[in-house]
Amino acid sequence: MFRHCALALLALFLGSGCAEMDLRLPGQTSYLGGFHSPDTHAPRVPYGQVDHVSYWAGHRASGQPSIRISLHRQRAYFYKNGQLVGVSALSTGREGFDTKPGNFKIIQKSKNHVSSRFGDYVDRDGRIIRRGIDRDIDPMPPGAIYDGARMPFFMRIVGGTGLHEGFLPGYPASHGCIRMPGYMAAHFFQNVALGTPVSVEE
Repeated sequence: MFRHCALALLALFLGSGCAEMDLRLPGQTSYLGGFHSPDTHAPRVPYGQVDHVSYWAGHRASGQPSIRISLHRQRAYFYKNGQLVGVSALSTGREGFDTKPGNFKIIQKSKNHVSSRFGDYVDRDGRIIRRGIDRDIDPMPPGAIYDGARMPFFMRIVGGTGLHEGFLPGYPASHGCIRMPGYMAAHFFQNVALGTPVSVEE
């Protein structure tokens, strides 16, 4: 029953074309949980909870995996042997940190990845001194400790860019990475290998 519902939803979203809902509209954000959300008191969406876009139907599918990223639609499409088996909502790079289009491959998998550049400065008790810093431009205050942004299920495709679990406000908002709901990042992570092709399209 779940699989039939998932396939029906897939047909609805793929066939909607220009009528697809604009995820930037109030009340239509598909996923609001994740790490380093602007509101530290906002609850993280529990692992396994679905949003209105993402689904996975690849448990019994086999064959070579591949991923297609649509920057315009803010979607990731997962294929096995050319058959679509999963769709995920995304948040890609915001203006000035745009996610670059191109053809890539998974070059690293790191389940408990932590950013070496983006995160927070905290005190010795873990209280935030300065949030959302970039170590390349934000000097560390005296006595502060760098706390890197968590990027679970990190799948690097080029440079500092990869797919990973993260906060999705419903529009491009990252520093160039491709953020996904946690349960979808886990599915993608478990079903890719080094060398899996990833195409990023406008």
